[in-house]
Formats: sequence, structure tokens, C-alpha cells
Amino acid sequence: MESVRKAHQRMRNYPILLAKCAESATVYADCVARDLNIKHHTCDKEFQLFKNCLQKAAKDMKTRI
Repeated sequence: MESVRKAHQRMRNYPILLAKCAESATVYADCVARDLNIKHHTCDKEFQLFKNCLQKAAKDMKTRI
């Protein structure tokens, strides 16, 4: 049951992580929403920036994603 408790705690941290990365999330969302027929790898640069921000925020909070 310890693993379930830890997973629940990680899920409760997601809104905090997303708030810390709101700017990069907005840039990524704008890229994805720009085109109705988005192609694979179109927004890779924006996604990598968002992903890196989430990983850094999680590391700062001493948690995992």
C-alpha cells in the first residue's frame, strides 16, 4: 500500500508542477493548437522545453513525475 500512497502524492503534485511551468506549457499548447492537421514532431522543441521544465520542477520538489 506504500506504493499507492506515494503514487497518490505524486498525482497531488501535478497541479503544482504545472503551475511552475505555466509559461512553457502555454508555448507548447499554442504550438499544438496552431494547426488542425498537426504532424508528428512539429512541436518537438516546445515539448522538450516543457518536459525539461517539469523535470526540473519535480527535482526541486524532491519528487518524481
